[in-house]
Amino acid sequence: MIALIMAGGVGTRFWPLSTKSKPKQFLNILGNRSMIQQTVDRILPLIEYKDIYIVTNCEQVKLVKEHLPQIPEKNIIAEPLGRNTAACIGLSAVILREKYKIDETMLVLPADHYIGKPEKFLEIVGFASEFAKKSKNLITFGIKPTFPATGYGYIESGEKISDQKFPIFQVKRFKEKPDLETAKKFISNGNFSWNSGMFLWRIDTILNAIEQYMPDLYHQLIKIKTVWGQNKTDEIKKIYQNLQSIPIDIGVMEKADNSAVLPVDIDWNDIGSWQAVYDMMPKDKKGNYFSGNIINLNSKDSYVLCENEKKVIGLAGVENLIVVDTKDALLICKKENAQDVKKIVELLK
Repeated sequence: MIALIMAGGVGTRFWPLSTKSKPKQFLNILGNRSMIQQTVDRILPLIEYKDIYIVTNCEQVKLVKEHLPQIPEKNIIAEPLGRNTAACIGLSAVILREKYKIDETMLVLPADHYIGKPEKFLEIVGFASEFAKKSKNLITFGIKPTFPATGYGYIESGEKISDQKFPIFQVKRFKEKPDLETAKKFISNGNFSWNSGMFLWRIDTILNAIEQYMPDLYHQLIKIKTVWGQNKTDEIKKIYQNLQSIPIDIGVMEKADNSAVLPVDIDWNDIGSWQAVYDMMPKDKKGNYFSGNIINLNSKDSYVLCENEKKVIGLAGVENLIVVDTKDALLICKKENAQDVKKIVELLK
């Protein structure tokens, strides 16, 4: 088995800590290791460094090397620009097809997720790898929902195709982020999982699916592969910038008749906003998480992070706030507006 870690995002929801020069996956948001380091640490008991690949933006290659010096430099696949997950997964697969047997399985993971049950996750991955190798299914890991989330896409399970230790189902349909009432219906139905964005398949299986359902993308990627590694960066960029920008879920998984979902309970979180970080942090008796030199008078349920140890932040009688103070910028927002941080980044552009 090989692992492909997608690390090309810019993390706009984590401004001002996350910036274009140092996006979310390279930050120590949870603990003293960066998100991408934790992702690699998590899979090392199952997959060796030599079989772990990072696909990232060309501008982030230096950061990948700094954070993951154990990863061979040839294992870093640099996109000239971001064109969503169908392109980055497809590009990686056409490159890896020449290095491995066609039936080798590929675990695809975002670089910036949290998994609280790593041992169970690895057990499930090992099981899914054997199943995918034999069945040629495109497996997506669904997360068993714990509340009616409106910030996640959902996957509806169809017919059960494996009734072993970890049941696997045909994908009946993918559903985009729902409103609250729809999310409640999904939860009560019992056949829906959150879409985690984590996948497992054989190299040849995903390439055959891309060729079938996204033929233009496939043929453009083959063109790129013929000149890959020949220092023809301008030619590659010219082709790449015209690729269709679409998630693998929509481009392939929704259309393929061999898509399967494996619902899992692994204490997963995509850490998609400052609200999500607040939810995961230890808090004082008033529901506050403070990092830095913070003085508090009767404030509650707030997250405050200050990078400057010499600076004092004082709170008096406020609640439900996110405050992030860096050397370059200050963010103040209500927790329920944490998703809007990306809009601030757009305005800054």
